Amino acid sequence: MAELWDILDENSNTTGRVHERGKPMNKGEYHLEVSVWIENDKGEYLISQRSSNKTFPYMWECTGGSAVAGDDSLSTALREVKEELGIILQPQNGRMIQHNLPCVNINECHGLVDVWLFRQNVDISTVILAPDETCNVMWANRDEISHMIDEGTFIGNNMYI
Repeated sequence: MAELWDILDENSNTTGRVHERGKPMNKGEYHLEVSVWIENDKGEYLISQRSSNKTFPYMWECTGGSAVAGDDSLSTALREVKEELGIILQPQNGRMIQHNLPCVNINECHGLVDVWLFRQNVDISTVILAPDETCNVMWANRDEISHMIDEGTFIGNNMYI
């Protein structure tokens, strides 16, 4: 079954229309994406490494993805983290820290990104990797992530870090 996205205008308002993932979007059409940062009590961030079958294979990133039709930003953030890492985030531990950012991509992009920060300790040994999405996780501080961005091993658009 095809994944459907709500089509948004440039102000994140729903248009009442949907779009099938993988097909080109028209000019002025957008969809909701989220980036989810999970920070522990030590000020480290849980980052994941992309699987070999994905674009940008083996690159590190914060968890994220696209909202399916009918989902809001928070439910998308919670779903993506559960799907990719098997982690159940507590909604009260999160807050949206940036809204409606244009996504950063080599190709023309139609995503409007909400950036979430969850302050929640996670035992890394309990992470369940989704093989088609992720192949590794680790905790990293801001300096380590900035270094990874500089060396080209982190999909870094500096959304939050």
